[in-house]
Amino acid sequence: MSSNLNLKKNCEFCGIEFVAKTLYTRYCSHTCNSRHYKQLKRDETIQTFQHEQSQPVTQTFDTTLQQKQFLSVDEAAALLGASRRTLQRMISKGALKVGKLGRRVIVKRNEIDKLFI
Repeated sequence: MSSNLNLKKNCEFCGIEFVAKTLYTRYCSHTCNSRHYKQLKRDETIQTFQHEQSQPVTQTFDTTLQQKQFLSVDEAAALLGASRRTLQRMISKGALKVGKLGRRVIVKRNEIDKLFI
């Protein structure tokens, strides 16, 4: 959106004075615009990291998983702190017995407890 305006402005990133063709121009070039955007994103990432570091670490564990008698493979993996693939390997080796409900694989809570006995 070019116009006949010739306004003198200072670039918000580098501070160099330039002639703006519109009222909304903030940067002297596309390069300054890109660099300022990248700097803002970098600062935002650092601020998020610092905010996470200042928060006390509290381990939240879903207590409903401990109360369930039958678990899906994903829920069993979360309960054990293992990956889904690890549980599937245990099932195929026969180390963990499961039941099938249609196409869905169900793990009994007792079978998980037997792994640690």
